[in-house]
Amino acid sequence: MKYTVVAPVGEKLDTLFITVREFPTEKIILICPKDQVGDADKAERELQRFRIPVETVVINGDPWEEMFRVISQISRSEKNILVNVGTGDSNMQCAATSAAFVNGVKAMTVEGDQSMLLPVLKFNYYKLISEKKMAILKTLYTERDCCASLEQLSRKIKMSLPLVSYHINGTPKTEGLKAMGLIEAEEAKGRVLVKLTPMGNLLIKGYVN
Repeated sequence: MKYTVVAPVGEKLDTLFITVREFPTEKIILICPKDQVGDADKAERELQRFRIPVETVVINGDPWEEMFRVISQISRSEKNILVNVGTGDSNMQCAATSAAFVNGVKAMTVEGDQSMLLPVLKFNYYKLISEKKMAILKTLYTERDCCASLEQLSRKIKMSLPLVSYHINGTPKTEGLKAMGLIEAEEAKGRVLVKLTPMGNLLIKGYVN
């Protein structure tokens, strides 16, 4: 089995060569902040000796949002993805690890001259979210000021109040959106105000193109 290796461009990009040495690689995708395009070009030239195709994706804006968006897109278009999170700076490493976790793809890093697979749970967050749960998330994302209460959210998405509460709060046997860390709920003036968590916001941004 050969991998599509995904790697953020950063201060430890040279560890990518260890990945190529230890994992059969058929393609490399570099995720590159706009101000580090020169580093990506240099890495691409050095990787030519391995005769492995290299693609560079330049990102702008918030690195977390962009990392989620790009890795989500890659996970839908490529097979056997391996994310080398160790090539970037500390912020990019965290973003890449979280994005790999959410999208259910393998991640690894390099310690010294040895590669190490990370204990990322291999499941896809999106596959755990039903159509009705996704409808709630999308509504909270696209209409930030719509829902000062569960009742208002229920009317907006045309879903019964008990069903909305079920998808948000879950049951002892089924995780709701709160337990998944995607929605925050707080009581104010006798009403329950719901909003996306930072993770919920990133997940939806990665899902909605």
